[in-house]
Amino acid sequence: MSPYKTLQSEDKSTDVVWHQASVSHQDRVAAKGHQAAVLWFTGLSGSGKSTLANAVDKMLHERGASTYVLDGDNVRHGLNGDLGFADSDRVENIRRIGEVAKLFVDAGLVVSTAFISPFRADRAMVRGLLNDKQFIEVFVDTPLEVCERRDPKGLYKLARAGEIKHFTGIDSAYEAPSSPHLRLDTALHNVQQCAQQVIDYLIAQQIISAG
Repeated sequence: MSPYKTLQSEDKSTDVVWHQASVSHQDRVAAKGHQAAVLWFTGLSGSGKSTLANAVDKMLHERGASTYVLDGDNVRHGLNGDLGFADSDRVENIRRIGEVAKLFVDAGLVVSTAFISPFRADRAMVRGLLNDKQFIEVFVDTPLEVCERRDPKGLYKLARAGEIKHFTGIDSAYEAPSSPHLRLDTALHNVQQCAQQVIDYLIAQQIISAG
């Protein structure tokens, strides 16, 4: 039986059986020298999620940690290239990423995900796939007006002009986390300061060592 939580579907094949791997999750974690976890960066477009995820990833890599970054735009070039931005597509986008992130955790990595992931229920679904301390919700709490002023991709301008539909923060809702593990404000702190807060949290939770 799988040691990880899974979503159940009414039309799931009864012929699918969990195959036990010869190398366990615990073996992989022990070989890497640190615990495995998902750093789930959530926030509005332009909040700084991808920048922060990559800054944290670099700091972890320099410490010798085994890591990977799953970025929202990058994933839509491949795995989720068939999805649009309607609410149902956003839900499926996060469901797939949650399952991929779970595989990275099983492999013993610290994986950072940078997705708007606007709905609380979807983030809770991913949290439910993982064991205690393996899901760390990082709310990049940058105000809408700051994100819109940055507008690095020019998307807010297009959304305001009605040329992009279902844009989070404009005509599609963003449900902010009510109790994130970490709250970062890139309008008040620079990238290095915010990334260090994440590293400090991982040390405090004994996911990585202080050395």
